[in-house]
Amino acid sequence: MSGFWTQVLIVLHVIVALGIIGLVLLQHGKGADMGSGFGGGASGSLFGATGSANFLSRATAVLAAIFFALSLALAWVATRKPSEQGGGVIDAIRSKQTQPAKPEAKKPEAEKPGAEVPKPPATNERQVPQ
Repeated sequence: MSGFWTQVLIVLHVIVALGIIGLVLLQHGKGADMGSGFGGGASGSLFGATGSANFLSRATAVLAAIFFALSLALAWVATRKPSEQGGGVIDAIRSKQTQPAKPEAKKPEAEKPGAEVPKPPATNERQVPQ
């Protein structure tokens, strides 16, 4: 059941992110009249007049708050494990240590590399390369 809610959170997260992108693109930027501030005379300040927040800016703030809450919820869901699987890394290490190690079976002598290679005959003379 946890997988279903994770998918729901991810879908909501993507929808809210796309909503924020759309609202930001629809808004009129404060720096749009910046050129008129340098001699144009149409603007009272450098970045335009600041007034009360309109619907688009308030909707953007609400979606941003929802986005942050969904991000925290996804982080919590991603790091939480059900109690049946164990609590975390330490429990996984302990379960590996409690399992006995299987001894390796010894290989017969014939399977060793180089066992088929015959040894050269022993001679008393040392041959020196020239």
